[in-house]
Amino acid sequence: MFGRGFWADAAVFATVMNPFTRSTTPGGDGFDSWDAFDPDRAPAPGPFLEGHDVLAGDDHLAFHRLTRELFEERGVYDATFGYNLARLNLDRRHPDAGFRYAVDADEPSVLRAEFTPTTEFCPQAEALVTGAFRAWNGLADRHEYDLVHVRAHPTHHQSDALDTELERLETEFRETGTVPGAESDADAATGDGTTAQSPF
Repeated sequence: MFGRGFWADAAVFATVMNPFTRSTTPGGDGFDSWDAFDPDRAPAPGPFLEGHDVLAGDDHLAFHRLTRELFEERGVYDATFGYNLARLNLDRRHPDAGFRYAVDADEPSVLRAEFTPTTEFCPQAEALVTGAFRAWNGLADRHEYDLVHVRAHPTHHQSDALDTELERLETEFRETGTVPGAESDADAATGDGTTAQSPF
């Protein structure tokens, strides 16, 4: 329906018009580097990652940089802030929000990803976790994991309902080998392999 130019212009407009996208750090852009891991500026691993091998340091950074690429390709953007959802981990205004990852203790070919939103009533949470699931599993040839489990941190008021739907998507993916909703992603793809609109 809309080309990449439209979405790029919309993102710029959202950044200019939305006060939440403005830097609060004098003399800086308000974001940490993609190449530095600071545990004090990362969401604490929640119950979904407990007992598993939580990624930190270079391991976290490597997968999160890949996440940025996959989210960009699939249009996983936070509409409130007007940026690629992976950038939330770097936003100094929200050091407790974003993704943490862990290799499953029983299935090393499975990665667990837990999303902590900025607020317990984040209205975009369903779209964001669904988009993340589709991006990681729809482009699984780009990483070493057979499956990326996605869950919402229990601080979100609808985390149980979100996790139930994510479990349903995972079950269908395991049974069919196809990511639910991937057909619409393919239809939205442009000739250069990028998506023209958000898959969710």
